[in-house]
Amino acid sequence: MESFKKLAKKLEERAFNLVVVGGGYVGLPVAVEFARRGIDTTVLDVDVRKVEMLNRGESYIEDIPSEELKPLVESGKLSATTDRYAYKTADVVVITVPTPLDAEGNPDLSYVRAAIDSLKEYLHPGMLVSLESTTYPGTTDEMAEVLEETGLKVGRDFFMGHSPERINPGDPVWKFHNTPKVVGGLDRLSTELMVRFYSIAVEKVVPVSTARAAELTKLLENTFRAVNIALVNEFAMISHKLNVDIWEVIEAAGTKPFGFMKFYPGPGVGGHCIPIDPLYLLWKVRRLGIDAEFIALADKVNKGMPAFVVSLLEEALKSEGRDIGDEKVLVVGVAYKKNISDTRESPAYRIVELLRSKGARVKYHDPYVPEFMGMKSEKLKPALQWTDTVLIVTDHDNIDWETIAEKASIIVDSRNALRKRGIRPIGRLVVL
Repeated sequence: MESFKKLAKKLEERAFNLVVVGGGYVGLPVAVEFARRGIDTTVLDVDVRKVEMLNRGESYIEDIPSEELKPLVESGKLSATTDRYAYKTADVVVITVPTPLDAEGNPDLSYVRAAIDSLKEYLHPGMLVSLESTTYPGTTDEMAEVLEETGLKVGRDFFMGHSPERINPGDPVWKFHNTPKVVGGLDRLSTELMVRFYSIAVEKVVPVSTARAAELTKLLENTFRAVNIALVNEFAMISHKLNVDIWEVIEAAGTKPFGFMKFYPGPGVGGHCIPIDPLYLLWKVRRLGIDAEFIALADKVNKGMPAFVVSLLEEALKSEGRDIGDEKVLVVGVAYKKNISDTRESPAYRIVELLRSKGARVKYHDPYVPEFMGMKSEKLKPALQWTDTVLIVTDHDNIDWETIAEKASIIVDSRNALRKRGIRPIGRLVVL
């Protein structure tokens, strides 16, 4: 209890040192919010470029403007380092490293394990460790076992739990501080400390009974989205065959005041959450002998959408007596969602690959992504002089949609970008 009391007192007095491991889309907002609350915060990252930029007060993430970051750095409340010696004086460690899939589609916990291994050397009594990286249920237990190899005991000497990240890049409303924070400790005292810690920077903290419950909460959230997106993507393909406007159908169904939630079709799913998180769950439950058919089918449907979008372009070209192998195609938008620069798991990767495999020459325009797949983003007007065939993958708000509508003769719009802005193109428009 002595370690618990000492840390609880530090949290109450806001006199503790925080280390956030990973300065990306998740870690940096966490670090900034605690630094804003007066907490001495260090970002620990292996990327020297990021560390140098942070220490100059320069942000590389759209959601964190440099003008908000710089005063925190200048005040000394926020700093960055590549030196894991920062753990030595840390009272709280928040781990926000990536959890991708490996080449076989299985969970890759190498970044989490590396963070735990580096922390292990400096683990000391009275430390709280929060794992925010999305993973399968049981991971936090496994990582605690590694830390206990030091001889320190979780729940007695140090404390540990899971709090799934809910950062939504590009969201102007829901930020780290006002999005409810689920926390689950490996024991009662760990949960209590997790609640006290996150309550400093988050308006509402939601404790659950175990770390496994917290881990599964995140997987349920994103599997729910993946399955429903897959369902509406299937409806989009069905609607195309029936010559029905799926966007009109969705809006009509959305007028029902109960029992329906609007999801929209698209060229595929991207980012870390929807295409990856359900597969962490799928991997885990299959090891338990459970065949999660909904999850597997949703993944199959969503992964098939880039090919369907390219097939729509092929159909449109054929109707004009043209062949995709002879075409120049301008891909508009390559980020996985609008108004951000993040291309992780973006369907644009597969779409460009398919276009190239069919012989098409490809260029792209994205004001947020300067380089992509060996190409540089083209200026829109010169690109539209190069070709009049456009495939819309991402509907950024700051793209000149009027010019696209005026110049392109064939547009495949996988996001309904033009019609929802009330823009009528002069050429042929195919909407997913």
